[in-house]
Amino acid sequence: MSIPSAVQDTPIRDRQMLVDYIASGEKPRADWRIGTEHEKFGFRLDDLHAPAYEGERGIRALLEGIATRHGWQMLREGELPVALLRDAASITLEPAGQLELSGAPLADIHATCCEVTEHLREVRDVADPLGLGFLGMGFQPKWRRDEMPWMPKGRYAIMRRYMPLKGRLGLDMMTRTCTVQVNLDFASEAEMVKKFRVGLALQPIATALFADSPFTEGRPNGFLSFRSQVWTDTDPDRTGMLDFVFEDGFGYERYVDYILGVPMYFSYRDGRYLDLAGQSFRDFMAGKLPALPGVLPTLRDFADHLTTAFPEVRLKKYLEMRGADGGPWNRLCALPAFWVGLLYDDAALDAAWDLVRDFSLTERHALRDGVPRHALKLPFRGATVRELAIEALKIAAAGLKRRAVLNAHGADESIFLEPLFEFALANQTPAERKLDLFHGAWNGSVDPVFREFAY
Repeated sequence: MSIPSAVQDTPIRDRQMLVDYIASGEKPRADWRIGTEHEKFGFRLDDLHAPAYEGERGIRALLEGIATRHGWQMLREGELPVALLRDAASITLEPAGQLELSGAPLADIHATCCEVTEHLREVRDVADPLGLGFLGMGFQPKWRRDEMPWMPKGRYAIMRRYMPLKGRLGLDMMTRTCTVQVNLDFASEAEMVKKFRVGLALQPIATALFADSPFTEGRPNGFLSFRSQVWTDTDPDRTGMLDFVFEDGFGYERYVDYILGVPMYFSYRDGRYLDLAGQSFRDFMAGKLPALPGVLPTLRDFADHLTTAFPEVRLKKYLEMRGADGGPWNRLCALPAFWVGLLYDDAALDAAWDLVRDFSLTERHALRDGVPRHALKLPFRGATVRELAIEALKIAAAGLKRRAVLNAHGADESIFLEPLFEFALANQTPAERKLDLFHGAWNGSVDPVFREFAY
């Protein structure tokens, strides 16, 4: 979300260039990769507050320490460090200082899990001397929105002003949520469409399995994935289930039409973010933006604009699966395993499509709207989401076994699904387990979560 696009400044001549830009992401199967991203909450070990940007124990000191000790290149906005780059990976800052790893495109889940492990080790190596810890959950469990810091990024200043105009919870999305997502490839337009539809239909299942945000400001909030609920009142212009994806004729062109209808946030020019919030990319293409009269957008502008839509599944030059709460190390490996198992094996993709192809629009929305509160226990077709989740997990496990990518001990990638099977078979999400602790051993306090579930 945080780094300006590196796409070249090729002027956009017509709509077809935008279609071709997305289509250029097509890759043969041999070149398919897995890109995993996850966010996490920083906190000061002594008082549990989120660290500010500046200060001896601030986020800036953390970034500078990681860069110095572990060979990352610093990316600055003006004079301020705001991101780190190394090889094809990046470490970026979400609005309240949530630290995000955008992993390199890797060939298998074993490599992904090694990358996550190395990243968490490097972060802790620098964070420990600063008295900082990091927590993986979907929603900040303790602090109010006005107690969260803001990072000094131009993009976030624009969004901070604009978000309250569109929904009540947009600023909570920015400052108090964390997610894990996976980015996956496709070989053709038809395959993209099939994966997009399966991804949207099953995204609520991922939300249910990963539900881990039951607390707000120190108390139970009535939800199991409050992070997912937050997105329902953030900005209807750029969120949701994208019903048109299931319509006949959907493809790259229809998605471009959708993106052109999403209001803009900004244009990144001359090293700064120009506030264009609420304005039209179509007007931009016609040279009619009031702030940039006569100026036409470039492909970099379009690539940046693609990042400002937040549906449950997002299309760029690849597909992003976006519906899961942040969590501990093993779930950061489980999320890519779930989707790779479903989407990177032909037989699994066919089986997953058979599982969801007759879901009606009403049913898809009932799943999306119901899982934030009920997760696996949401009723569905005479059973519950739990049964649907178990079936999806079986399909994913079979797909990973057919991939037959083994680690040094001879285990295939399906091992990373084990925590998800455990949740589904027990019919108890991570959120429900934390609620049991809150009402039991934690004596009505969320503070122990920072100790017992920190990385």
